[in-house]
Amino acid sequence: MERANHSVVSEFILLGLSKSQNLQILFFLGFSVVFVGIVLGNLLILVTVTFDARLHTPMYFLLINLSCIDMILASFATPKMIVDFLRERKTISWWGCYSQMFFMHLLGGSEMMLLVAMAIDRYVAICKPLHYMTIMSPRALTGLLLSSYAVGFVHSSSQMAFMLNLPFCGPNVIDNFFCDLPLVIKLACKDTYILQLLVIADSGLLSLVCFLLLLTSYGVIIFSVRYRAASRSSKAFSTLSAHITVVTLFFAPCVFIYVWPFSRYSVDKILSVFYTIFTPLLNPIIYTLRNQEVKAAIKKRLHINLKHTF
Repeated sequence: MERANHSVVSEFILLGLSKSQNLQILFFLGFSVVFVGIVLGNLLILVTVTFDARLHTPMYFLLINLSCIDMILASFATPKMIVDFLRERKTISWWGCYSQMFFMHLLGGSEMMLLVAMAIDRYVAICKPLHYMTIMSPRALTGLLLSSYAVGFVHSSSQMAFMLNLPFCGPNVIDNFFCDLPLVIKLACKDTYILQLLVIADSGLLSLVCFLLLLTSYGVIIFSVRYRAASRSSKAFSTLSAHITVVTLFFAPCVFIYVWPFSRYSVDKILSVFYTIFTPLLNPIIYTLRNQEVKAAIKKRLHINLKHTF
């Protein structure tokens, strides 16, 4: 596929998080540890749910898909960022930049819809427990999962379709550690005002609508369980608290970045780091610390492994 004839930019320069050599070495060590933590934490959930028959339920099926998305979301830019801390000149090819933007919006859009699917699962489990396995059948789960990925793909494709026709003739400096769509659009050698509005309408509305749907669904759940027995309400609120924490951590930076008026738009690097790196790290921590079933399954798996080792 050919790019616009007037494009002469073949690569972009990433300014990264800091120009200080000492800070870059510190960041290299810190983010290397964080990235390993992301991979190990999400792999722990994948292995635990896969090998523990008690966790073969709709909720945990959706959870392992969330872990997969989180690992890939953290991997689209983090490894390059870590390597770039050791480089004086940080560059990325045009197609490499395009790929980063595509996968960020693909995975981000898919995760938003997956969180909505998890909210639906919790609603059925808490408000209609007797019909839970009937409603959340394998067919329904597959439909929810495919719908999540389909929305992510359509969202990302619609964003990237406009990029292919944009001419880039310089400058080519991006003030971030990865290619973020709003920053790249600003470098185009043409008036992008209409395109900027489309970016807001697409990313901003998707983020805001999903967030409002989640708030509504969790509000309905909380209202329905408040009059139940204390023991049942306590378990329901414990489960909900983990989901609500994850939703807040994911959507807060996303809504701030993409719903903010584009004319005043300035990507906050701290928010970018939080969205792409720390959220995938915190998700497995939240779901393991706040979920008694997962903690029990992990302890059981560790006990079996230690027993076989010794």
